[in-house]
Formats: sequence, structure tokens, C-alpha cells
Amino acid sequence: MTKKKILPALIRRGLCAWLGAAALEYLLLPAGLRSLERTEALKHMSLLRVGLVGAGLFLGLCLAGTLAGRGEKKGAPSGKRLLLARLALPLLFALCAGPALAASFSWGMLGGCAFILLLLMIYALRGWDEGPETGVVRAAGNKPHPSWAVLTGLAALGFFAGMSLWGIARVQTLSSVTYDFGIFSQMFAYMRRTGLPLTTLERDGLLSHFKVHLSPIYYLMLPFYWLVPRPETLNVLQAAVMASAVIPLWKLGGVHGLTGARRFLLCVLLLAAPAFAAGANGDLHENCFLTPLLLWLLCALDRDSRLGTAVSALLVLCVKEDAAVYVAVVGLFVLLRAALRPSRRKQLLPGLLLLGGAVACFVLETGWLNREGDGAMSWRYANLFYTEDRSLLTLVKAVLLCPIKAVYECFDAEKLPYLALTLGVLLGMPFWTRRYERLILLIPLVLVNLLSDYRYQHEIRYQYNYGTLALLFYLSCVNLAPIPERSEKRFPLRVMALLAAILLSAGCLLNQMGTRWKKTLYVWTRGTERWTQTRALLERIPSDATVTAHKIFTVPLSELPVLYDLYYADRAHVLGSDYVVAPWNETAEDNPEGLDALLTENGFCLVEEIPGTLRLYGK
Repeated sequence: MTKKKILPALIRRGLCAWLGAAALEYLLLPAGLRSLERTEALKHMSLLRVGLVGAGLFLGLCLAGTLAGRGEKKGAPSGKRLLLARLALPLLFALCAGPALAASFSWGMLGGCAFILLLLMIYALRGWDEGPETGVVRAAGNKPHPSWAVLTGLAALGFFAGMSLWGIARVQTLSSVTYDFGIFSQMFAYMRRTGLPLTTLERDGLLSHFKVHLSPIYYLMLPFYWLVPRPETLNVLQAAVMASAVIPLWKLGGVHGLTGARRFLLCVLLLAAPAFAAGANGDLHENCFLTPLLLWLLCALDRDSRLGTAVSALLVLCVKEDAAVYVAVVGLFVLLRAALRPSRRKQLLPGLLLLGGAVACFVLETGWLNREGDGAMSWRYANLFYTEDRSLLTLVKAVLLCPIKAVYECFDAEKLPYLALTLGVLLGMPFWTRRYERLILLIPLVLVNLLSDYRYQHEIRYQYNYGTLALLFYLSCVNLAPIPERSEKRFPLRVMALLAAILLSAGCLLNQMGTRWKKTLYVWTRGTERWTQTRALLERIPSDATVTAHKIFTVPLSELPVLYDLYYADRAHVLGSDYVVAPWNETAEDNPEGLDALLTENGFCLVEEIPGTLRLYGK
């Protein structure tokens, strides 16, 4: 076997050994314990046994390959023997999937197993693409007409205007609530006054937001907020950050030799992606930085820019403690690509530094949060915790111990719509490749969005999609690149696919968010007098007062230093406030006589009210 083919063979044997050991461990379980609905199967399996059996199988496969290769001519192994070696992966997966389906059948699980089996069969029959990669050299002679860049810029400006308008309308119609906008609006007010990310809303008491999530990236927004200190400014800034993602995506298309038309369509597809635009439904989140910054990181790596790589990686790590996962996965991808592709060999060191630095950063940040802050949110993976140690390390052990359990969780029925609205609207472009090392970039999709049972992580209307989308669009970009232009002279298949994906994405986005957008904008344009009256009343509350307010009123009151949410505040905080702002028909869940009686008994009186909107109580 040539030196060039040793690493792919070792990777294949390693995967076969792991799948074989995990399948054997699962099959040895009594039939009654094979159910994947809970963690009983994991509790009766041994990671040590899987490791020892896997190591034995790996050594056996290496020895068998060496013996089989003797006597052959120097070079690649025979076609039949190579095909048999590749068929081992789908056969081992099927061996594990069959009993798992019998024990925990669902249509989602069946579809997921069939899809993975199809990928493994394609690999077995067609193999790994060993050809040279596209890159800067190819792109040098492919400069698109300036009109495509202008059209892309106009699309981004249109997206920015639309998202800004919607964000402003949400704030002014009281559609933005405490979680997750009031906490950031108050945090920025504190940052403007003190330079510190403090808030009283987030955990019902004064604390730094960085004890919940480490997000120094917010300081990039602070100068703009300092100039225009209004909650609406934050949504406009988020819209600008999101729209800016087309810049690195456009440049990536150039690095990989895409025509101007393809680059324009790919950028429009990003702007129309349901999980991108709808992610702003929860108003401001630091995650919005992930899409442009990860695309800049990948662009810098593909252009071999050491400075760009370092700056982009550092900025991604500043987004949030779990952003290190994305950098680590990118580092692993770059490391493996460099090991497999001689043209990328000089990226071994950058890949190693990215991987090692991201892992170190994640360990330090989560350790600090567990020690000094609110703790890392590992509870979101309770569906995979099978021991008393409920750390993320247990999650990794569970996946290594029983990969079919991970498949079961990823293709749960409630996660299928998410897959349809992310991978489906892209027409599967992230899978249009035989360079299988690229599929490593799907790890965040699995880890962040699919493995967890925390429902917000697999809903497109929340903020957990931005990092995943960056990697999916990178895969789509590089997978479109190697298509020869001559193959599309008669029928531009890839251009037509991009157009179809845009139309499908836009349709799904309107289906998901159209009614919500229409309602918000309608209320904004028709109810101006009502909201003006409400804001005027709230502005009369003294700036040094302690206030407890219902979630829809915390955003316009976020300049107040001491502000509590009526739903989450301790009773002592509510009764110790100078003012309480409640909606017109609010009652206190812990008081049978209602909020009005509770406040009246404790020295409050009704100061003013706006029928149908709010009641303001004061001492």
C-alpha cells in the first residue's frame, strides 16, 4: 500500500473497529434492555469493554490488511479487496441498526438509518475522492462581472432593512420580552454607564451576564449603542451583523472558483434560509456573530492567511463559551484535511493550534462558569446522561459507547422538521461530495441541534442555528466548486438547484414566520397611539425607582438599574419594589385573590392604568 493511502485505510479500520465493538456490546444486551427510549441500555454497557474489543479488532484488521497485501504489486490493493473493506462499514452499521429498530422503532429512526446506510454504501461503491482540491489558484482566472457583487450587496441591504424594520417593530409593539431581550437591553444600559455587563433581570438579582454566558463579543456593539442608547438599536445592530455574513460567503465562492451567478445565488440562499432569518425571532443574541465569523475563519484557512485565521478564531471564541466547539471542529477538519491532502500539508500546525486552543478555552471557560458562575448548561443533554456524573464528558462517553443511541436521538420525530428546514431546503448540498473528511463539519449540527432534547436547540425560530448554518453553507460552497463548467453548458444543473433551493427556503420561511411578521407590522402601523401612550406612562416612572414589571414591559424600562420580571421575581423583590407594572388582566399564580389584592394588602395602590394594556401600582 502506498504511503498516500495508509491514513485513509487506518481511518476506515478504526471506524470499523469502533462500530464492530459497539455493535457487539449492544447485541450482547438482553432483548429487554435494548430499548433506546431511555438510558437503561447505556447503564448496562461497558466503555472499557468497547475500548478493548475495538483495539483488538483494529489490530486484527491491520494485520489482515498487511497479510492480504503481501504478494501484490506495489501500489493500491486490488479492487475487490478494497471494495470488501469498504463494505464492512455499512454491514456493521446495519448489524447494529436492525436490532435497534426492532427494539425502538419509529419512522424517523428508520429514515435516519436508511440515510446513513445510503451514505456508507455510496462510499463503499465509489470510494473517497483523491483528486486535488479547488483553491486560490483556480479562482485567479475567474473574476465575476461587477454586477453580481452589486446584486449581492443590494440583497444584503434589503435583508438588513427588512430585519431592522421588524426588530424595531417588535420593540415598539411590546413584542420583545424579558427572555431574551430585556436582559440584554438592561445589560447594555449598564455597560454604557459602568462598562460592566450587569443585569438584575436575568437571575432576579444584580449579577454579571458573563456569569451565565461568557460573551465579550458584545463589546463590539457597545460604541454604536453608546451613540444611540435605545433597545431598538440592538436589533438593528444584529441585523447588520447577520447581513454581513454574505461578505465572507462571497469571498469563499471566489476562493473556490464559483462563478458570479453561483456566488450571488448562494448568498441569496443564505439570506432566505429559514433558520437564518427566523433565528432573530428571539431578538438579540450573541450567536448572531457566529455565521459571519465562522465563514471568515474558513475563508482565511482556505486562503492560507495565518493572521486572518488567528483573528477570526479569537473572535469566534469571544462569542460564547460553547463557541469553542465550532473552532475545535474546524480545527479537527483542517488537521484531517492536511493529513489527507498533500496540497494542504502546511495547515497541519494551524489545525492543531485551533483544535488544542479551542479545547483548552472550552475547559477553562466551562470550569470557571461551574466554579464562579451559573454553571455550564450541560443539563440540556439529560437524555444521554446514564451516570451520576452529568457532565459533557458523559455525553461523549454515551456516543462512543452506543452510536445507535445517538442516531435514535438525532432522528426523533420532533427533530425531523428541523432537518427539513436546514438540510432539506439546501437540497442536501452539504452531502454532494466524496471528500468524506468534510462531513466532520456536521458534528455541530449533531451535537448542538440534534442530540439534545432541549426543544429550543432544534427549532428554527431560536438562536442555536447560526453556527451550524455557517458550516452547512461552507460545505455547500465547496461542494459546488468542482463541477466542471463544460458539464453545465447545455443545462446549468447547479444553478437551477440553487434557484430551487432559494424558492423552497423562501416558501418555508414565509410559512414559518409570515403570519408573525404580518401581525407585528400591522400592530405597529395601526396601534401607534396605544403604544405611544404606554411608553409615555412608563417613562414617567422615576429613573432611580425599583420596579417589578411584567415581561412585556421590561424592555422599555430597561434603563432602570433595579428591575425585576414579575413572573420570575422573588416575592420579597416584588413587595419591596417602588412600582409594579402588570398587564390589564394579570393575576398572581401564588395568590388566590390575585395580584391586585396581594399588592393592596402590602401597601400598594393603583397609580394609573391604560384599559386593556397595563396597570401601574405604586406605594
